[in-house]
Amino acid sequence: MSAAGETAVLLLAHGSPDSVADVPEFLRNVTSGRAIPPQVIEEIKHRYGKIGRSPLREITLQQGELCAAELKLPVYVGMRNWTPYIPDVVAQMTSDGVTQAVAICLAPQNSRTSVGLYRRALFGDGSALSAEPTYPPMGRDPKFDIEFVESWHDHPLLVQAFAERLLETWRAASAEYGREVPVTFTAHSVPSRTIAEGDPYEAQAQQTAELVAKSAQLDSSWQFAFQSQGMSGGPWLGPTVESAVLALKGAGHSGVFIQPIGFLCDHVEILYDIDIAFRDFARQNGMNLWRAQSLNASPVLIRALADLARSRLGSHAMNQVQVQGTQC
Repeated sequence: MSAAGETAVLLLAHGSPDSVADVPEFLRNVTSGRAIPPQVIEEIKHRYGKIGRSPLREITLQQGELCAAELKLPVYVGMRNWTPYIPDVVAQMTSDGVTQAVAICLAPQNSRTSVGLYRRALFGDGSALSAEPTYPPMGRDPKFDIEFVESWHDHPLLVQAFAERLLETWRAASAEYGREVPVTFTAHSVPSRTIAEGDPYEAQAQQTAELVAKSAQLDSSWQFAFQSQGMSGGPWLGPTVESAVLALKGAGHSGVFIQPIGFLCDHVEILYDIDIAFRDFARQNGMNLWRAQSLNASPVLIRALADLARSRLGSHAMNQVQVQGTQC
């Protein structure tokens, strides 16, 4: 972004490879340079090949553009694991004259495995400078003030955005099913040890689901599962989506409606894990599977991001923006 100005917003996201050929380098960033079994790399390449490529980068950039239009402020987008890398974007912000910013992770629930890694990519880890490259690139003491949003899993507009997306498709799915389809909310799994060591992610993900269910006026029949468990590194948080599907089958259901509440846009965990793998699993077990559309460019999501930014930037900064907008 080339816009100049003292106040800005920085959206932080996971990133996605540009092509299947980029998957090994992308995964090296995801694991911070740790070796990955070749069979895992091949499986991830297979999944990206099935969907062509992830649209995460393009959708996130669009979310940034829409947020900038809503706020009348420059909004930058940085990725941890792929271009545009967070340190490179921060350097651009410095060059553009930014003196204060609010950083919002596009992962509403706080975990050290997501938000914690975004923070590290932004601020560094306090280690000494090294001539050796780091994976992914590491930030070093930004030259301007940054207000870092730790979590926003219970923001009313986020909840509203998810509830709207749920109802848009769930009502049609229920009509096709002949009765209300039971809803399963999902979020990305994390290593079980992360939760055992005090990470708030599990509780925050479940709270988001509870708030969305309440907003959509669902009855108590909904359930929660964690998806996309890792293929190595010890046990991961459950229950799995597969076990949730089988539980519904055992209770006499022949359909399941999935709404991911830990993801803000389409990417491989949506387009492959849900739309291909879970749908195939459901079909093999005599179940139909429907999914809520991702938030992507949801106007309510954009309002949520703008509201977060306004609340953290403070009245003085926003008054400056209003004055500048009047002068334009």
